[in-house]
Parts: sequence; C-alpha cells; structure tokens
Amino acid sequence: MQYSSLQETGFLPRLESRRTIEEEPYMTDSEDPRFRGLCAQVEQDMERLHVPGVVLGVSYDGVEMIQGFGVTNIDHPLPVTDSTLFQIGSITKTFVGTLVMRLVEQGIIELDAPLRAYLPDLQMSVDSVAGRVTMRHLLTHTGGWVGDYFDDFGYGDDALAKMVDKVAELPQLTPLGEIWSYNNSGFYLAGRVVEVVTGKPFETAMQELLLDPLGMRESFFYANDMITRRFVVGHNVEENIAKVATPWPIGRAAHPAGGLICTAGDLLKYSRFHMGGGTAEDGSRLLTPESLMLMRTPYCGAGGDRHVGLTWFISQVDETQLIGHGGGTNGQITRLDIAPDRGYVIVVLTNANKGGEVCAAAIKTGLKSYLNLIEPEATPVESTDEELAPYAGKYESRMTRFEVTLTEGTLMLHMTPKGGFPKPDTPPAPAPPPFKIALYAPDRAVGVEPPYKAALIEFLRDSEGNLAWMRVGGRINRRE
Repeated sequence: MQYSSLQETGFLPRLESRRTIEEEPYMTDSEDPRFRGLCAQVEQDMERLHVPGVVLGVSYDGVEMIQGFGVTNIDHPLPVTDSTLFQIGSITKTFVGTLVMRLVEQGIIELDAPLRAYLPDLQMSVDSVAGRVTMRHLLTHTGGWVGDYFDDFGYGDDALAKMVDKVAELPQLTPLGEIWSYNNSGFYLAGRVVEVVTGKPFETAMQELLLDPLGMRESFFYANDMITRRFVVGHNVEENIAKVATPWPIGRAAHPAGGLICTAGDLLKYSRFHMGGGTAEDGSRLLTPESLMLMRTPYCGAGGDRHVGLTWFISQVDETQLIGHGGGTNGQITRLDIAPDRGYVIVVLTNANKGGEVCAAAIKTGLKSYLNLIEPEATPVESTDEELAPYAGKYESRMTRFEVTLTEGTLMLHMTPKGGFPKPDTPPAPAPPPFKIALYAPDRAVGVEPPYKAALIEFLRDSEGNLAWMRVGGRINRRE
C-alpha cells in the first residue's frame, strides 16, 4: 500500500495515558492545555512530514502524560499506544555512561586510566593513541578517530570483541582529546570494557546493573525479547511517501552505541532517576548525587552554545540547565530532553527519517509551554563575498561528502551520502537538495531554510590558522 497522508488513510488514532508518578496504571484523558497543545502540534507535523507514528511523553510537576499517534507500520498497521516500543538509538549512550559511573563508584573502572589497563591488547591506527585513550575520551566523543563505522558480526557473545578489532583500523582524524567530534565507535570500546571488567556480555551487565534496578521492564536489546509486544518499524519518506525501512536491527556489535528498544514510560522512569538523588524506585542507591552531577557537568564545547558532559549534551537557557540526547536508527528518530532542576522531561519517539523535525518542534514548544523558556537561535549576519569565499570547498568524512559553494553572495551546502549504515556495504540514501547557509559569527554558519533551518555548521582551523575541517551534525569532515 502506498502512503501519502495520515488523515486520508484514517490511521491517525490517538491513545493517551496520564498518571501521577506514584500511581499505576496511567489515567486517561488529560485536560492539561499545555499537553493538548503539544499533541495538536505533533499531529500537524506528522501530517505535513508524512511521519506514520509518534509517541509523546511529558513529566512535570509530579504528573506524567504519554500519548501515541498514528501507526506502527504502514504495511501492517497497528495503533501506536503509550506502551509501543521504539528503537531509541543513541540515547542508549547515556545508559552506557550511567552504567560506567556505577562501575567507577565500585572502584572497577577509572575514568582517566588508559584503556589498556582493561583491554591490554587494544590497537588503534596510531599506537600512541592506543596507549593514552581513556574512558573519559570515549564518553565525551574526544577520541579523534573516525566515529561512524557500522558493521554486523552476528549475535554471538564475541560480536563486540570483533567490532573492537575493526576499530583498530579506523584513521585518526584529529589529535586525541583536542576536538569534539561525535564518535559512535568509541562506545564500542566502552561496551567492550564493560564486558571485560564485569565478565559478562554487555547486554547482561546493563540489564543487571541498571535496567533491572531501575524497574525498566519494557526495555530490551534483542528482537526476540520484544517480538510479542507492540513495536514500530522505521520508515523512509521520499517524495512525500513513507516506505518501510529495512533492515530493522542494527546488529549486536553496535548495541553500546544505540541498541536499546524502549517505551516512553521507561524513558520517563530513567529520567526521574537522573533528576533525583541516584536512588531506584525501591529506595536503593545506584549512584551518588555527585556522580549524577559529574555526568551533566560541561566538559567541552559541542557546537554553538552546547557542551558535552559524560554522554549528556548540555545547554543553558536563562538560569535553567538542560540535558538531553537524540537517537537515530534506520528510519526511527528520537529525543529525550530533561531540565533536572525543574523536574521537567519530554520524550519524543518517531518512526520515520523525517521525525527529527517533529522532535525539534515538540522540544521547542514544550520548553515554552511548561518552563517559559526560549532557546536562543543563531541570527545570520550580512557577509560580503570576500568574507564568504574562504569557506567554499569540498569536505569529506567516512559516510558523507559535502561541498560548500558560493554564488551571488549565497553559500549553499551540498550533501552527498556515501552509505555505510547499518553495514559498510549498505548503499547510500538519496542526496537531499542543497540548502542555503549563512554566517552568524566568524567560522560559524547556520541553515536558513527548512528542513535544515537552525542547523549549525562550524569551520575549524588547524594550529596554523588554516581552515581544516567542517563540523556538520556533530561530525568532523576534513577539507580536501
């Protein structure tokens, strides 16, 4: 069946639940106008962007509300409910950071010890990096080697060890610890360290040390654990038509970078833990408040006014600290944002590659509606051709090739995917149309047209002041 409009197909059910944090199960039919407004916006964005399914969750002032929209799968549709499972992608990385901090508090891991203390045979493309890289480098994306490497080594317990062997072949792009560049492959190393120091498979360690103590009973890594439950499949939207994205699994070797499958309710439960004092729902202590605070302490800049801590992305709006993370798998895009000091959480889970716009709009509206906060946006400035010309050129990373062109006073960013997800031989997705960017500060640009409006682009210089890299989507791209 072809899919062009949620309203036309009639597959836009709304299933909502509401509860106070002390209550089970959820109560229905929230009358909160803020949440209703968010729901209305989500529905509008879904129809405009042809996103088949979404779950929205909000926790604020002791009340949690979750609402599902649309369908799980356009080919075999079921209504999305509050308990529908989504792949949460890289939000998983914050779980890895939390698990590592448990092991730090137990004296099993040190954040600044060389990884070879735990992985004595660790090899990297630069041997001095292999001898100096630490867990802190991994959790803050400052390793400096190619970060976007994906492969599938089967579902045996040796999958992660095989992936670590491949990481040894990845080129070093920037000096260790000096430049932030989003690094999935660093989390393969972190997951492997967890396996070695606990003597258990990564997934078992995560289950026993974090998911079970937190009571996250609807969170899984393996398809065979959730196949009897309601779950979504990803979709790719091309020319306003959504098509089911395959393959569905990302492969066991990538579990530490983005393998968790969760409900919105479990993510709200996880968020309550991070907003609290480090205790589980039964009162047992899993982490000290000091460790939780360390995770959300800025470590280095991560684009614009944003910073990265130990896995969390951190920003400040007025006097309010915001922490969060996004996730993306094959046709599933997700966001989790928390204002710890104000007891506010928003979760947005989508099942389409266009879901990022749904997430961003809901995050923005939620901050305004609940906390009266407006995140500042980069404002383009007038620039001459002479000022713009140095940025024109070609930039490349493992999975994407970019070209910045200058025509009649306008910079355009052209993006050509190279493929490689979820396996090295996966063909590329279609190239999106080029889009206009504009400087808002020296060496800083911003997208000015949908769907990349407000996207931040940074041009980085080497020690001699020459333009050497362009950072887009958090990734370093080397200038040709």
